[in-house]
Amino acid sequence: MKITVDEVKCCGAGQCVLIAPEVFDQRDEDGIVVLLDSEPAEEHHAAVHEAASVCPAAAIELSGTR
Repeated sequence: MKITVDEVKCCGAGQCVLIAPEVFDQRDEDGIVVLLDSEPAEEHHAAVHEAASVCPAAAIELSGTR
């Protein structure tokens, strides 16, 4: 799995951080997503899928997934 995030689209809702804190964080100054791991271990894939699906701005894109 490869993750990319579009910082321009990100609205800073923080759902990704709540769901997958090992993979996502937020900048302190504006809440925009920070990608901590663009190719997370398989044990994090379910959480990353959930984070991408609930992102209100559709700022998380996944490739190489089932």
